[in-house]
Amino acid sequence: MSQLIPSTTPIRTFEDHKGTVYAVAVFPKKRRMVTGSHDETLHLWDLETGVVLKKMKGHSKWVRELAVSRDGQMIASGDDDGELIAWHGETGESITQPIKAHFNWIRSVDFSPDGTVLATSGDHVVKFWCTKTWQMQGDPIECVDYVYCVRYSPSGELLAIAIRDNIQIYNPGTKERVASLKGHTEYNLSLAWTPDGTRLLSAGDKYDPTIREWDSLTWQQVGHPWEGHTDSINVIAIHPDGTLAASASCDKHVRLWRFSDQQTIAIFQHSSNPTCVTFSVDGRHILSGGYDNKISEWEIPKYINSKILAITTARDACKTGDLPTAEKLLTQEIRTDADDYSLYARRSFVMARKHAWDHAFEDAIKSISIRPSLTGYISKGIALCGKGLVREARIAFDIASIFTKQDSTTNHFLLLIKAIALFNANQHEEAMLLVKEVATACLNADIGCRVVETYLRVELGTKALCDARHDEATSHFTAAVNAGAPSSKSINQIYVDFTVLFGWDLEALCLTAHQKRCQAFLSAGKPDEALEAHKYMMDAIDESAKASCLVWSNAFKQQCGALCAANGDAALAASDYDRAIDLYSSAITLNSASITVFANSSKAKLGKMLWMEALLDAQKVIEFDSLSYLGYNLKHAALHGARRYDEAIQTFQTMLSKLDDAPDIQTRKLRQQYLGPSEVERSIRQVIDAQLDNAPLRVLDTTTGVLCDREAQISAFKMSTEYKELLSLTITRPDLHMKRIKKVVRRNLQYAMLSHRWEGKEPLLQDIQGKSVYDSELDSVGGMTKLRSFCETARNAGHNWAWSDTCCIDKSNNVELQQSVNSMFVWYHHSALTIVYLSDVPPSSKPDALAKSAWNTRGWTVQEFIAPKVILFYQNNWTLYLDDRTPNHKESVAIMQQLKAATGIDRSAVVAFRPSMNGAREKLHWASTRVTTRQEDIAYSLFGIFGVRLPVDYGEKQDKALGRLLQEIVARSGDITGLDWVGKSSDFNSCLPASITSYEAPPCKLPSLPEDEIQSSVSSLRKIVAVDFASNLYTQLRNMRAPRFATQRLHLPCIAFNVREVRRVRSPAVETHFTYRVKADGLHDLFISTDETLVQFWPARPIEQKFVLVRPWDRSLLELPDFVEPSDFGHNTESEEGYGTSPSSPLHDWSSGSPASVTQDVFDLESRALRLLVRLGQPFSAFLLAQQRSGEYKRIASDHDIIGQVNDIRNPMDIRTIEIL
Repeated sequence: MSQLIPSTTPIRTFEDHKGTVYAVAVFPKKRRMVTGSHDETLHLWDLETGVVLKKMKGHSKWVRELAVSRDGQMIASGDDDGELIAWHGETGESITQPIKAHFNWIRSVDFSPDGTVLATSGDHVVKFWCTKTWQMQGDPIECVDYVYCVRYSPSGELLAIAIRDNIQIYNPGTKERVASLKGHTEYNLSLAWTPDGTRLLSAGDKYDPTIREWDSLTWQQVGHPWEGHTDSINVIAIHPDGTLAASASCDKHVRLWRFSDQQTIAIFQHSSNPTCVTFSVDGRHILSGGYDNKISEWEIPKYINSKILAITTARDACKTGDLPTAEKLLTQEIRTDADDYSLYARRSFVMARKHAWDHAFEDAIKSISIRPSLTGYISKGIALCGKGLVREARIAFDIASIFTKQDSTTNHFLLLIKAIALFNANQHEEAMLLVKEVATACLNADIGCRVVETYLRVELGTKALCDARHDEATSHFTAAVNAGAPSSKSINQIYVDFTVLFGWDLEALCLTAHQKRCQAFLSAGKPDEALEAHKYMMDAIDESAKASCLVWSNAFKQQCGALCAANGDAALAASDYDRAIDLYSSAITLNSASITVFANSSKAKLGKMLWMEALLDAQKVIEFDSLSYLGYNLKHAALHGARRYDEAIQTFQTMLSKLDDAPDIQTRKLRQQYLGPSEVERSIRQVIDAQLDNAPLRVLDTTTGVLCDREAQISAFKMSTEYKELLSLTITRPDLHMKRIKKVVRRNLQYAMLSHRWEGKEPLLQDIQGKSVYDSELDSVGGMTKLRSFCETARNAGHNWAWSDTCCIDKSNNVELQQSVNSMFVWYHHSALTIVYLSDVPPSSKPDALAKSAWNTRGWTVQEFIAPKVILFYQNNWTLYLDDRTPNHKESVAIMQQLKAATGIDRSAVVAFRPSMNGAREKLHWASTRVTTRQEDIAYSLFGIFGVRLPVDYGEKQDKALGRLLQEIVARSGDITGLDWVGKSSDFNSCLPASITSYEAPPCKLPSLPEDEIQSSVSSLRKIVAVDFASNLYTQLRNMRAPRFATQRLHLPCIAFNVREVRRVRSPAVETHFTYRVKADGLHDLFISTDETLVQFWPARPIEQKFVLVRPWDRSLLELPDFVEPSDFGHNTESEEGYGTSPSSPLHDWSSGSPASVTQDVFDLESRALRLLVRLGQPFSAFLLAQQRSGEYKRIASDHDIIGQVNDIRNPMDIRTIEIL
């Protein structure tokens, strides 16, 4: 390259200082300049007139450094004594008194981009000053050596610090170091950032008088050091468009550098060392000063970036696209000088721009024929590409390289022109590859390659976008953006040849790439990526570019917002809430929010349970249209989800009023979908009442330990969060409300019951009423430890309420006591859990301890064991029996086996039991060995098992209580299995026992007749018995009324056999019971054992009193279809779940075989009648009755079963109903 001649003549100078000018800065908006000098002053200059506007005094030492804030409102200056002064940018008046900022001279000052902080360096430290208070802000940055320069990056996110032997990069907010660079060989004297922040320049001292370029992404050096200076470089500055740099050196030169190739393009010579340099705001001049006590203004040479085409006459026309004018001017010049080869080449370029390829080719050939040259062969290559002759074009470009004189910059530029020409000839892959190869091989061509790659990528993306290949388009535009072409407007000037040759608009290249990328993402239906691209664009471009694309940006955001909303709707419909939320958020951010967008955004957030965010969106819907119900509906849902139920219910009331007041009928009809809170409360109360109908009258609150009646329970429930949640939820879902209400009410009002053995003193209602069982003042009350442990166990099992028979019944209130006794089975059945406390079973007991526990001997524990659905047994330390973790011990095989052994109650009966009067004998047997503290309780404890409700009358004694129970069973069900007992008769009725112990012996069981024998006997009877006899007997028995029991009198249907002889059988032993031989008409002789003394008689010794043996009539012998008796139990609507058919236990001997064994291919009347005769001929259990003076009968109690059998089934039978006292 040719040697540059330094310029020694500035276009003007600014002279007024009395000493060295150390610092200079220009104002960003006004044509003004400020300088700092050895004469201890600052001067404020008018750049138009060169006049000093203000001499600013205040320093007592040399003014070494100064800076102007980005908005021009503040000046900061530092002197040789470490003092700092702030000045008003407009008036030049001092804002502060001198501040002692550093111990040594201030070497550098710089404002943050927002002007809120000033960074200063001196000695080994960097300090930060708040520009409002001018106090230190935060901790300083301590360095290991002198700090020569500090510079904020254009974004303010980084702070570069130059110290002696390295360059450090800090985050000024956190004061954390993010990078460290070795920098120059010795000292690092100055720093400067490019306007886009992608590059940092550093300057070295006399031992390394170079400029080094650093990539701010990788912090790697870019290219080789910029060489040219021969002594220390005092300061560097960067052109406003980032394409040029200036440096002032102790070699008395100010050099102007071009970024594209890192070459010096101009030199300005001072008479002495320059110490400061900057560019004018318009970028047309350099201002530098130093030891000559003045500022010199130098003009930047024009067309410094044109390396190939020195077009002059038609340049402006080509740049503006006025191709006819350019052609006309060049044609005129050719006519003037037809032998100027360059004119033909230039006109060839113009014709190529017009796509007049033949004309372009002719001009290129003419130029080469006159004189082969670089421009001639370039024009030929371009023309051949236009004509589609790519191979010949490549040859032309190869020959053109001969004329580059081995200048690397020219050669690089030629290769880029070749790539562009090939690209225009549709050789896209080859062109892109060539650009990449040039960029890899020639670091100095990096920026040019990036510009070309960006433009070509934009072209490819545009074509793909037009062809609706959206993904391909986004890929190209993204590559264009990532190519990193400079965004400065001056790029059009730097690479003006591209504009002249190809008509490129480089000024808006980067902006175009960004905009088309955004549009491509939008066309591809990817609004989130489009928004991200838009944000990236706005961060990347400068303020002027932002202003120029404002209209486009607003339109784009509107389109993007609409697409976001549409895609959000689709995501919402697919329940992809996360994506829907992101899309709606984007639409709102883009000011595309409508009432629908906010409403749907709220719905999406409700789907993700982001309650508070959904609430904010719902509030926006209300703000859009306060008369609409929609916003209140969403607000209710958000408040409900946030558990703010009171507010939710109030909001829902408002929504209902909006529906009621809606102007259109269709909207008003929506009101029918919802229930009002008062309606729901009524429904809830109905369910509560139904639930409490089967619950105890009083229960203990397991949390507070306080005894509560039903109203207190209801009040506590209504105050609970669960109730409010239920109310808030149910008003919106009337279709599901009853099911939901029942579930919540059941869960909140469910209770645990205690089954235990009373032991001495137990806490009564009067002991705990109005107190908490957890209060220490109740420690002295007997049984309190057990009660507390029960409540705690129930609470730990998740139950709010608990019931114990000790303290939850007011035993002084007869009405309540009677209701409690009659309802206790129901309460246990409907309990969520029954806890059985075994006070005599310690943890160390053997596995059969439960079977031996006294709990199994108590009368009330029969129903407490049978009635509950869920039961758990606890040892005396309140740990689970056998550590059995089965949720329900009724499902524990081991525990049920122990209980069966102890009680005789089969597991199937326990699990499937339901109250019924059927099979009374077996149920009475269960209780026959049980004891109660009060004798009447043995009968009362059975009320629930049989499903009867009777008055409770403590003091009536066991036989009367038991008699009333058995009378009710017979009277209501006709079941007389309870008459099967041995022992003493009751005063209540002679057919009933005096004690429950009379049922201890198992029921009388006689062998059943196999079906084949019945069939055989029927066949035999057909031969010897008249059919009419059998049928009449069958009909007579079928018409018999059921047993009746009233006013202690039993009306018993039976077959009677008159007794004709009773004789005592003597025994040599001492007799407590007497045995009698009894003979009755139609029966085999039999024996009766009783403790009663009977009057003996026989035909020869008759007596007045009559005796009869009777067979109580059992209708099952008729083999009629069975009718299932409905349960008498409570008002349960649970389809009797938990219950099954109770094991049948009639007196089997009376039926002589269960009718259940008979198949259902039964039988005509004749067959049934004959089968009845066969059964009547089998042994049966009989009663011995003695007639009283009034004509009624009494039963003679026996200590053994009386078994009778007819002599001849063909004999007539005495069928009647006998009244028994």
